[in-house]
Amino acid sequence: MTTSLTPAGPPFGGAGSARRARVAVALVFAVHGAVGGTFVSRIPWIQDHLGLSPGQLGLALVMPAIGSSLAMPLAGRVVHRYGGRAAVAGLMALCCLGLPLPVLAPSLPVLCLVLLAYGATAGMSDVVMNAQGVEIEQRLGRSIMSSLHGMWSAGGLVAAGVAILAAHQGFDPRVQIGVTAFALLALAQLACGALPDRRAPEQSEAPPRFALPPRSSLVIGLVGFCAVFAEGASMDWSGVYLRDVTGASPTVAAAAYTAFSLTMAVSRLAGDAAIRRLGAVRAARLSGAIATAGGLLVVAADRPALAIPGFALIGVGVAVVVPLAFAAAGRIGSNPSQAIAGVATVTYTSGLIAPAIVGGLAQATSLTASFGVVTALSAALMLSAGALRRAEEHTSESVTTPESKKAFEKNMPAI
Repeated sequence: MTTSLTPAGPPFGGAGSARRARVAVALVFAVHGAVGGTFVSRIPWIQDHLGLSPGQLGLALVMPAIGSSLAMPLAGRVVHRYGGRAAVAGLMALCCLGLPLPVLAPSLPVLCLVLLAYGATAGMSDVVMNAQGVEIEQRLGRSIMSSLHGMWSAGGLVAAGVAILAAHQGFDPRVQIGVTAFALLALAQLACGALPDRRAPEQSEAPPRFALPPRSSLVIGLVGFCAVFAEGASMDWSGVYLRDVTGASPTVAAAAYTAFSLTMAVSRLAGDAAIRRLGAVRAARLSGAIATAGGLLVVAADRPALAIPGFALIGVGVAVVVPLAFAAAGRIGSNPSQAIAGVATVTYTSGLIAPAIVGGLAQATSLTASFGVVTALSAALMLSAGALRRAEEHTSESVTTPESKKAFEKNMPAI
């Protein structure tokens, strides 16, 4: 049996330490999002540079998702061996240093291998930084996970904007991404120095190498699965839907993705206030209702003026669900990294298969019917939100004890 983690590191007391830790983990989330935003913004250049066909590019772009799905279950073992702070610092360093590799790849096979490794480091970083977020949220005694994921979205949007500006000015992508990577690396390492640390006792048993979610968190993983399915389908197919179903121009079709991304980022940054007021279960049910309303609007749309608000509502609806699922997973077990890794594997698998399922259904029926399925899964969020209740009750019991607060303070670095 795996024992719970014990404090390590010099004592550091006071509420200020927790606030510094929150700022630090928010910066880590923003850097992680910026890495992804920088890469995505340069995909067209990579395609042109290597002369890839759409099919070849599609093969390459599935590699990060495969790498993430294969590597995320290993994150619990990394945290067990090195501690939470060192795991975040090391994996974020690999993630940042791997950012320039796709634009340096000389061929499609090399690009696929590079993106597989990139996805592995990004996925494991995702797990360990979410485990840190859960730890800090528990010690603060209030929701912060939604705003952390909002920082991830904001980091991605800002980085993509910088890359687009650099492309407009004619900067060589290899130079621009190299400079960006080292700047993000420096910011991530600076932030990691203020994170709390958790180390397992030397005599404790290491977690399994491949951490599938336990039964208690399986339903939580399914909650995240429904949300990420709607997210992935909307991100990849919203522009096509507007063009083919509503007859929108390419410029207007692109606005659907913009509306979706912005509403998600804003909703996540503002989501903690709603979660504190409503609680996790009611917030998830309200989110499901909003996403369902957006899906119905998309399905009924015969013009862009209806479809774009529909996709924006889906963005609002799914925004806080994944942060809630990760937070819930990290609270119900003795090893947050292992539990989050299991739930993340189930959740992100949804994002991997959603675009393909939507495309297959559209081929067999229509895009409208495909988004009928998306709408049904959004409605399922309302029915499955009760899975978050156990974690919510566990948190209310654990964060108020003097022992838990003292343990957190002992994990803080001496600054």
